[in-house]
Amino acid sequence: MDIKDMRAFYAIVEEGNISHAAQRLDIAQPALSRQMKRLESSLGVQLFERGSRRIRLTDAGRVMYTRVEHILGMVDGTVREITEIGSGIAGSVRLGTITTSGALLLPELISEFHSRYPNVTYQIWEAEGARILELLDNRVIEIGITRTQVDSKVYESIVLPNEPLVLIMNKEQEIGADSTKVELSELRDQPIIVPLRWQSVFIANCRKLGFEPKIVCVSDSIVQDLLLAKMGMGMALLPVSSKTLLTDGNLIYKKLVEPEMSTHTVIAWLKNRTLSSSAEHLIELFREMFLGAGKK
Repeated sequence: MDIKDMRAFYAIVEEGNISHAAQRLDIAQPALSRQMKRLESSLGVQLFERGSRRIRLTDAGRVMYTRVEHILGMVDGTVREITEIGSGIAGSVRLGTITTSGALLLPELISEFHSRYPNVTYQIWEAEGARILELLDNRVIEIGITRTQVDSKVYESIVLPNEPLVLIMNKEQEIGADSTKVELSELRDQPIIVPLRWQSVFIANCRKLGFEPKIVCVSDSIVQDLLLAKMGMGMALLPVSSKTLLTDGNLIYKKLVEPEMSTHTVIAWLKNRTLSSSAEHLIELFREMFLGAGKK
């Protein structure tokens, strides 16, 4: 098995079928099918389940996919690091982000970075926190954005300041006597939309006050949560920075108190790894924009 086989296998899995993978690799579909059959024959295992229109991996195929992603990440990362040395601020920045932090941080950050370094392009992966760290480990991405604590022995990181969680609601369904905050106890019997990452803590806090929360939807999509709140399905529990996305006058937000809940964002990259020049400058911009630090 060589790199060409690995790239072909990886493309098939990523695209979901051989036809799309063949287009991506710019080869004929029959040739790609024969290449995979030869690969399976040489390995002595079946990598794909037959008889399904969409590609499904066998147990051996899933192991293969994990290893190939790691190997290709190492190869591509090494090539980029070598070719970008001394090339200035250009090339491509590879980022991975969870949904909430990505929607809130990246538009402003990338817009500013693009104004300074217009020759840089971007590749952005969106996934849950554990997957972001896996992509970092496999060198598929250079910088990861998550709300998960990271191992300081493995990663360098920037931890952004804690931000409180708020409830975003339709004006017609406003609750609470205070115009700026709402106590958790006031949410009894109120429909709540909550991201998965805060679901367990939210439920535990409600139970301490003697009631089960009425969670009508668990969703990690900020846009989806805001749309559901706009439609009156419930109140969305989100970071206070989500208020920047409130373009509808019918939506308001109130800080959740008694008890207060908060979250933080972590920007992480691998220790002892040479980052591309563009990635290093993007990390500097993170510090400048979100920590108020000047360039070092």
